[in-house]
Amino acid sequence: MHVDVFTDGAARGNPGPGGWGAVLHYRDPSGALHAKELSAGYELTTNNRMELLAVISALEALKRPCVIDLYSDSKYVIDAFNQHWVEGWIARSWKNSQKQPVKNVDLWKRLLVAKEPHTITFHWVKGHAGHPMNERCDQLATTAADGSGLLVDAGFLAGQGR
Repeated sequence: MHVDVFTDGAARGNPGPGGWGAVLHYRDPSGALHAKELSAGYELTTNNRMELLAVISALEALKRPCVIDLYSDSKYVIDAFNQHWVEGWIARSWKNSQKQPVKNVDLWKRLLVAKEPHTITFHWVKGHAGHPMNERCDQLATTAADGSGLLVDAGFLAGQGR
């Protein structure tokens, strides 16, 4: 099963209220397009945490292994895989190349678990440049950040996101 996944994260201040949005597209054997939109908002978080949670939440929504083309405007997320940063972090016991602890390690570990059953190609798209699905994800993320009933980002509050 092939799925196109589009994601974006947003924060009003960094840290500040934040949100993420994701759109999943699947075309069934008859050619019909199935789309699913996901989003959530948080009281206090960072943009990078929202970018990660968008990807994590999209992958966790899939019920079976898939071949995925994942599109994000986050160089942080895309380069971590395409430039093999994650492998280096793991080899250095979650330390970056400057021997400092990797930020957002709680979410990176969760993302690795969510990614495991899938075959994913990561694609960077320029943000706010008219890409329809990136614009939709941005709208979902900012609406969630500005909404009510915001969630608590426990990982950020525990100091994981600093």
